[in-house]
Amino acid sequence: MPELPEIETIYRGIEPAILNQRISAVVVINHQLRWPIPKKLPQVLTGQHIKAIQRRGKYLLLKTQTGTLIIHLGMSGNLQLKPQNHTLAKHEHVNIVFSNGLALCYIDPRRFGAILWTDKDPLQHKLLKNLGPEPLDRDFTAKHLFDRAKRCHSSIKQFIMNSKVVVGVGNIYANEALFAAKINPLCKASSVSLERYQLLTKKIKAILRYAIKHGGTTLRDYSDSRGQKGSFQNKLKVYGRQGQLCVNCKTKLKQIRLGQRSTVFCPSCQNLAIKH
Repeated sequence: MPELPEIETIYRGIEPAILNQRISAVVVINHQLRWPIPKKLPQVLTGQHIKAIQRRGKYLLLKTQTGTLIIHLGMSGNLQLKPQNHTLAKHEHVNIVFSNGLALCYIDPRRFGAILWTDKDPLQHKLLKNLGPEPLDRDFTAKHLFDRAKRCHSSIKQFIMNSKVVVGVGNIYANEALFAAKINPLCKASSVSLERYQLLTKKIKAILRYAIKHGGTTLRDYSDSRGQKGSFQNKLKVYGRQGQLCVNCKTKLKQIRLGQRSTVFCPSCQNLAIKH
């Protein structure tokens, strides 16, 4: 699933290409995503201009004069910029064509993504209104995590992957951040000290920024707006490396299932017996 670095990379790719551009046509090849694409969408969007683009968590918001297009890429979605007369790709479901000759193409093999329209405040949409802070913003702090964790009964990994606590920290980056902070993923969130949350917050920010610098992580389907793969998969220290040796201490990395997610950690560097 595309996580914050992948969505941010796509945002940075499409923003200069379509901002202030007029939408000349909308072609819906397949209406059936996670929720059906509104049938009125071509009529509503055609003739409008993209006035602003925003990323909120794993959502992209394309704002026009009369409303906002809310896009979520689901498990396998991509947004790619192509010439308007391009040959349709397999699993290409929507084309938004602009007056500059480019088309923004939504491609999604598994069709778990979403393209929604709202004429109200998008941040108050039911999918967005309860989202936590952005991890790269100043209001994402150790104190925020520490205070929220007091009422939490889940593991630290499940806690930081909860979008109501903080947005965009998916499975890949949760694994990496906990390893960097030397926190066992099974540790109870409520048992982690403020000092350790300060370290974890710092590591989350650093790893996300580093991943964005490398264009995100490509494991299967993900590519950026120009069809280029990310390279952060070459920098991963624990995720996907189960059975290999820890880069720090050479202990064999262990894999478990936690909240239905693959979780990889170093039993030595992230010893559960160590006070967190």
